[in-house]
Amino acid sequence: MNGYTGDKDAYLKRMRRIEGQVRGIAKMIEDDKYCIDVLTQVSAATKALEAVALGLLDEHLRHCVTQAAAEGGAVADQKVAEASAAIARLVKS
Repeated sequence: MNGYTGDKDAYLKRMRRIEGQVRGIAKMIEDDKYCIDVLTQVSAATKALEAVALGLLDEHLRHCVTQAAAEGGAVADQKVAEASAAIARLVKS
C-alpha cells in the first residue's frame, strides 16, 4: 500500500485540475495570447505540480520511509536513498 492511498482521490482531483490548466495553456498558445499571460499560467501550473510533488514526498516520508526505518537494515537504507534522490530531483527542477 502506498503512503498516498488515503488521499488518492484528492491527488487525482488536483492532477485533473492541472491537466485542465495545461490544456488551457496550449489553447492560449494556439490563440496567440500575450507571452506574459502564457508564462503566468505556466508558472501557476508548475507551482501546482510542485505542490503535488511535495505532498507525495511528505506521504512517502511519513509512510514508506518511517515504516522501513522501523524495520531497519537494507530496506531502510534503500528507502532513505530513494527519498534523498527524489528531494534532489525536486530541488533541481
